[in-house]
Amino acid sequence: MTQQEGASEPGSFKEIVYRRAAHPVGLAVALFFFAQSMSPSLLPRVWYLQGVATGISIATGYGIGCLVAWILRRCGVRPQWTDATRRRGWWLLAVTALVVIPTFLVLGSWWQQVVRELVGLERLERLLYLPVLLVSLVVALLLIAVARLLRFEVVWLSAISARFLPDSVAKVAATIVVALVLVVVFDRGVYRGILSVAETSAAASDHGTAEGVSRPTAPERSGSPDSLEAWDTLGREGRTFVSGGPTTDEITAATGESALTPIRAYVGKESVGTVEEGAEKVVAELDRTGAFDRAVLAVVTTTGRGWVNENVAGALEFVSGGDSAIAAMQYSFLPSPLAFLADRETPQDAGRALFDAVYTRWEELPEDTRPKLVVFGESLGSYGGQAAFASGEALVAMTDGALLVGTPNFAEPWGRITEGRDEGSLERLPIVDGGRNIRFASVPEDADLPGEWEFPRVVFWQHASDPITWWSFDLILHEPDWLREPLGPDVDPGMRWIPFVTFWQVTLDMVFSADVPDGHGHSYGVDAADLWAEILVPQGWGSDDTIRVQNALSGRSQNSELEPTAE
Repeated sequence: MTQQEGASEPGSFKEIVYRRAAHPVGLAVALFFFAQSMSPSLLPRVWYLQGVATGISIATGYGIGCLVAWILRRCGVRPQWTDATRRRGWWLLAVTALVVIPTFLVLGSWWQQVVRELVGLERLERLLYLPVLLVSLVVALLLIAVARLLRFEVVWLSAISARFLPDSVAKVAATIVVALVLVVVFDRGVYRGILSVAETSAAASDHGTAEGVSRPTAPERSGSPDSLEAWDTLGREGRTFVSGGPTTDEITAATGESALTPIRAYVGKESVGTVEEGAEKVVAELDRTGAFDRAVLAVVTTTGRGWVNENVAGALEFVSGGDSAIAAMQYSFLPSPLAFLADRETPQDAGRALFDAVYTRWEELPEDTRPKLVVFGESLGSYGGQAAFASGEALVAMTDGALLVGTPNFAEPWGRITEGRDEGSLERLPIVDGGRNIRFASVPEDADLPGEWEFPRVVFWQHASDPITWWSFDLILHEPDWLREPLGPDVDPGMRWIPFVTFWQVTLDMVFSADVPDGHGHSYGVDAADLWAEILVPQGWGSDDTIRVQNALSGRSQNSELEPTAE
């Protein structure tokens, strides 16, 4: 056997996957990535999520180090170290690790305490951070083992192919084949299998009804005895939505004015075949309830499984004195994270279908009798709802106002509006056309800009610490403007962009992004009252009215079931 032929022969499976010695350059870069992964990001992370983020970062750093060493070897850089020098190098690496690992475990736990304070959470016992090292090592070793397994497959396949093809062609072909097999297995096996199980489970749970939720009797609600929609077809979140909301007595007590019963029209996925059919049924409910005779008509695109933020919906009803109607429909059984993975098109189709159907009916009315037409949505609902508008200008031209909450980074026209912000304004709080119609706010005061705020008024409500808004694949290799610019008041000043590492930090920040106090992360609460008051500007409304509504919403939220996890 020639030397060239021997170079193509694979080692044993156990040698490549388990026994092959770790590369010192890979370990050095992995150690650096370990240290960087402990740095603060947008939200506090529980120890096991920190362990996962750190483990992925370690494996990524190791892979990058090995890749750099391989490239240098291919370029002819092959240092001839003596055995003594190699031993000293390994000892130096070991001593560095003994210093760096405990130091950054301590620093990481301290940074997490700082982040917890910034978002209004209590401190935790720092000893709980010790298992991070164990979890991170397990995750890193598993990922490295998988990478080596794939490399073994490439080497093995290229060795076989080299009998019929030139060596270089065989290696390229083997790499392509293994990559394709990996994609097919993941897509048709793991990915689709998980989604199928999740959808079946979600569809089954959708038949349940949350504790304390009962069928409404008021004709203004879908699912009531007078409704065209059967109560048991509305889905779990739909039933919660139509049975909730402030009563006329609560609205009167907060505003000091007599109130109407707010209309809530809702159609569940179970009763329709397509989103267009669902939108038509929502319009039928609006007609039945007299929604087009109300002062304000709101079109809301829900999250994946049909959830509507009760704070945002209730605030609208309080601010409008109950003279309002909200139109919504369910388009999926899956919660937003899985709905996003499974299908990005349906939320947009649903958002367009619902707005277009309501807008068409609304346009038929005499201009002087039309209600104010507004839109709102949160998270995936904001993403889907914006699909009805080609641009920010279209959003302003076709509505009488909008409140778009916790918008994901991939939404449009949010992305184009943010990209086209006025020079000198921040990415996390863009100023667009001097704030003429469209404004961004983390807290209501952010919407108070020097220039005149003309009607219609649109507000993008987004927190500086909300990972749903700031997560993007671009974080892997590109530093975003919001990390170059002054950070938000609830973001640790020590947060820095690190290639690959920041992406995984923000990715895992999303898991519990709603499990923080209102005003931080992906938790949007009673400040909705202030923003709706700015958008609708009710006659005679003052700051005292807003405070009373916020207090009323706070009291209601303690007795109602809100979305438990990030949508």
